[in-house]
Amino acid sequence: MFASRGFRLASLFAMLVMALSMVSVDQAEARRGGSFGSRGTRTFQTAPATPTSPNITAPVQRSMTPGQTTAAPRPGAQTTQPRSMFGGFGGSLLSGIMLGGLFGLFLGHGFGGVAGLFGLLVQGALIFFVIRFVMGVLSRNSRQPAAAGMNYSGGSGPSPLGGLSGQRGSGPSRAPRNPDELGVKAADLDRFEDMLREVQFAFGREDYSALRQLTTPEMMSYLSEELGENASKGLKNEVSEVKLLKGDVAESWREGSQDYATAAMHYSSIDVTRDRESGRIVEGDADVATDTTELWTFVRTRGSEWKLSAIQQA
Repeated sequence: MFASRGFRLASLFAMLVMALSMVSVDQAEARRGGSFGSRGTRTFQTAPATPTSPNITAPVQRSMTPGQTTAAPRPGAQTTQPRSMFGGFGGSLLSGIMLGGLFGLFLGHGFGGVAGLFGLLVQGALIFFVIRFVMGVLSRNSRQPAAAGMNYSGGSGPSPLGGLSGQRGSGPSRAPRNPDELGVKAADLDRFEDMLREVQFAFGREDYSALRQLTTPEMMSYLSEELGENASKGLKNEVSEVKLLKGDVAESWREGSQDYATAAMHYSSIDVTRDRESGRIVEGDADVATDTTELWTFVRTRGSEWKLSAIQQA
């Protein structure tokens, strides 16, 4: 009965629906209006929480900054292994068994009936736990020398922990890093507030020239793309009455000749989307202001003006 044509077609259809749903989720997560741009070497790092933005900020989703590679472990450090029950080799083995069964199902051989399916699962589970036990023993044996290297108790030789020796054990702890390394001044904060309004108004007016002056080329490309898509749909976004309600600096730092500053800003605005031809509002309310909290990152080459380089949703 498991090899019937109707069952095989229904199973194939269910798999196709699952695959299409996964694709649609990926497309939804990649949409604009989220978090995009570049924060230099901190693009994919979470900005520190602030009174204005106490929650975890959404990471940058769209960026031209190359993805960061995983740092090599320190000498003597233990490597954390995944704890997923069906991860690693065992998961691959069970996946292969199930995939083979599905292929057999589509070809008309099936799993060999309910009893065959149950027996297959039992055999797969036994193989998985045997492999898991062996790998666990090997993993514990390989970790013992590394763990011994961590038990440094002093002496005249150099610490195996290198420059981190002052941060571990009973030694003096290093002071926490100052998130505002640049010491952002009041004049900079005033400029950030002005740019919040200027960028919003320029976007609503579809003023490409003004946006080019206020943003980095990467940010300009994202904003231009969104304006172009709105126009192709016959829509126009209008933003007015932008008012900063609260703001503070999340972090600032220097990379070579460039200064970066990320500011958390909570503001209100009238934000509506209209039909280009009729002027009818299709989204938003022209009489009700909405509150928004975002993290805006600004960058400048020393001696030049600040430009918007990233926006993150809080």
